[in-house]
Amino acid sequence: MSTPTADLSAAGVSIWLDDLSRTRITSGNLQQLIETRNVTGVTTNPTIFANAITDASNTSYDAQVSELAAAGASAEEAVFAATTQDVGAALDVFRPVWEATDHVDGRVSIEVSPDLAHDTDGTVAQAKELWAKIDRPNLLVKIPATKAGLPAIAQAIGAGISVNVTLIFSLERYAEVIDAYLTGLETAKAAGTDLSTIHSVASFFVSRVDTETDKRLAAIGTDEAAALKGKAGLANARLAYELFEKTFAGERAQALISAGANLQRPLWASTGVKDPNLPDTLYVTELVARGVVNTMPEKTLEAAFDHGVVTGDTVTGGYDDAREVFAGLKNVGVDFDDVTQVLEDEGVEKFIDSWHGLLAQVTEGLEAAR
Repeated sequence: MSTPTADLSAAGVSIWLDDLSRTRITSGNLQQLIETRNVTGVTTNPTIFANAITDASNTSYDAQVSELAAAGASAEEAVFAATTQDVGAALDVFRPVWEATDHVDGRVSIEVSPDLAHDTDGTVAQAKELWAKIDRPNLLVKIPATKAGLPAIAQAIGAGISVNVTLIFSLERYAEVIDAYLTGLETAKAAGTDLSTIHSVASFFVSRVDTETDKRLAAIGTDEAAALKGKAGLANARLAYELFEKTFAGERAQALISAGANLQRPLWASTGVKDPNLPDTLYVTELVARGVVNTMPEKTLEAAFDHGVVTGDTVTGGYDDAREVFAGLKNVGVDFDDVTQVLEDEGVEKFIDSWHGLLAQVTEGLEAAR
């Protein structure tokens, strides 16, 4: 009997888990999710690792922290040692998936330091460092889609590094992300790199768009504004998929694909529903399209497995309706450009806060172990 997550896979959606910890790997839970929930990849970010490493009930990092303390490691060195070890182990778990999917899935992401979000050269240097240290072909290095991140994405791709571009909120920025990917591929091609070895996903955030937009709609307070609640996130994502289709059907992208390049797949991120008035599988079942990735927190994954209703493609037929949503937002006075800029700024700031909180906790742990 088929399950909703099996139906998602059949519809061409790759299911990734938005969470990772050492205990999830060593307990066999990650392998179990591959076998029972059709999970084919994992995404991580500084907040996820902060939650895992600083969890008082999780002792799986204690021995490594003691070793690092004895070696005189700094907090940042300790965090990178722990996170690269976890990601490397997860990549090994997913290696059979990577092989079975012709190297498309079986991917695990690790993010450059959030402190580098506005530092192009620093981002490129750390991306190269992470790529070399982890040394697995199914790795994705996460780089944020900030203005400084865009040239870093192009340079990393040009160096043959597979990249997960994160924190994309607007269609305008997404167009720039695709351009950076294609620019990187052109550089790699000129250098004689096998383009088929380079993979990328573009992480387009969904629920945060609704959270910020709906807050503004509530402040406007009219019936017309209320009728638009819970619609912006889906509309934005659907138009992103339209942009993906159009751009990769273009002459520039097709020339690279003919030379062996891969599509940069859209990835739906921030898919946990924040509004209790909305269905808890909304950003899963309403964003089904062939070739996308949906990365879900475990709660959303289990909801989708339990009661998600997959009806096939719920994206490509909705472009006109999506444009109507944006026309409606403009009519009631929502400045969507401001919405997406606020979200990008807040997204970077949240990851920086989590990163610094993690470094502070690890510093305490190292000092206690010395």
